[in-house]
Amino acid sequence: MTTNYDVMILGTGEAGIYAAYELALKCPSARVLVVDQGADIYRRSCPIVAGKTRSCVQCRVCGTMCGFGGAGAFSDGKFNFTTAFGGWLTDFLDQREVMELIDYVDALNVRHGATTEAYSTATPEAKALEREALKYDLHLLQARCKHLGTENNLNILTSIYEAIRDKHTFKFDTAITSIEARDGAYTLVSEGGERFTAPCLIAGPGRSGAEWFANQCKALGLEVLNNQVDIGVRVEVPATVFEHITGVVYESKLVYRTKQYGDQVRTFCMNPYGHVVAENVEGINTVNGHSYSDPALRSENTNFALLVSNRFTSPFNEPYRYGKHIASLSNMLAGGVLVQRFGDLAAGIRTNEHRLGHSFVRPTLTAAVPGDLSLALPKRQLDDIIEMIYALDKLAPGTANYDTLLYGAEVKFYSARIKLSHELETALPGFFAVGDGAGVTRGLAQAGASGVKAARVAAARLNGGLGQ
Repeated sequence: MTTNYDVMILGTGEAGIYAAYELALKCPSARVLVVDQGADIYRRSCPIVAGKTRSCVQCRVCGTMCGFGGAGAFSDGKFNFTTAFGGWLTDFLDQREVMELIDYVDALNVRHGATTEAYSTATPEAKALEREALKYDLHLLQARCKHLGTENNLNILTSIYEAIRDKHTFKFDTAITSIEARDGAYTLVSEGGERFTAPCLIAGPGRSGAEWFANQCKALGLEVLNNQVDIGVRVEVPATVFEHITGVVYESKLVYRTKQYGDQVRTFCMNPYGHVVAENVEGINTVNGHSYSDPALRSENTNFALLVSNRFTSPFNEPYRYGKHIASLSNMLAGGVLVQRFGDLAAGIRTNEHRLGHSFVRPTLTAAVPGDLSLALPKRQLDDIIEMIYALDKLAPGTANYDTLLYGAEVKFYSARIKLSHELETALPGFFAVGDGAGVTRGLAQAGASGVKAARVAAARLNGGLGQ
């Protein structure tokens, strides 16, 4: 049986949510289907977070990665007002429009409970920090940033869901197996055999659906280009080590080009007083981090990722599989996330339970298994990370302490880049690609902005067709 709609939105991550929100505002009479393989915001759960288990039990659909809010639902909600990082929207839109879209998404968030306070980069302290970093060839990317907080982020998403749940048809727990294109319309075929058809499709597959989406695009004859894969570790140190930085610029993006290889390494997802957490990406355990805005929920540590960007050229065309392979090696060694003391890594020693037990830095991810990252990460990336840690130690003394903890692997997957128009439309009319999983963005702000842009284009066409 086939059900017909005016617009279908694939995925309820950040991009899909704001596409749905915008369509409800701009084209309320349209028949819109929003579909996701995960659960709604009320039923999303993770056995680890719920305290039912210490390690990943390989849920059929990961409650941390899938469902309303996507992978960002359980993040600490960093919202960056910039085009300097967080995605590639300026490849398709001019900078002014991207910033207007980001501000618009922020205004919607504020309407649903987000803070109006933001960390500014225009302060004398921020400028002084930028100058200090340059002494050590570390480049601080400045951006105004809001910290929504993990618990507040969920509250905002819940409020948004309540605002639009009755405006569209939502189908959760519905895995889509294929996308078909025929006679100017698109059909989503579900795992249960349901078929949904519309002349307009906004695809925001999320990071967990990136590889699947790239394969669907190839099957539809769409041109795809290799995107980067970021491979690295999550670093955990006492919060005091980075207090002089995070107190000035909450989300500090520090970029360094290594002397040994000329590779770019960057800090990512800085979580002051935060917690390291595990994620499940299509059966592969990776590591991430978050932090709460409520002081009562904070830890004594700060964690952040160190990522090495890898961009591949022809004939290699499977960067996503490459990233998954690297992550799977640490899973093979540790049965999940692996943790090692920096001093042990530098000395070529495997961290074991005994050594970890004597560490002054207590791991916030207690399910991580002590081991040896050098057996999982490629030598080049590991050399880059070690060099970056020593560089950071000059700006934040204590980063290179023996007991600094490194969790691996942290891998950020981005789908193959699809050729898109300035309206984020593929070569197939009415088929839009948005968000992180479509290789367009890599952060909450630009993901939401991309969803709004595609929805506005779709609404304008629908309103014209409906004579409104």
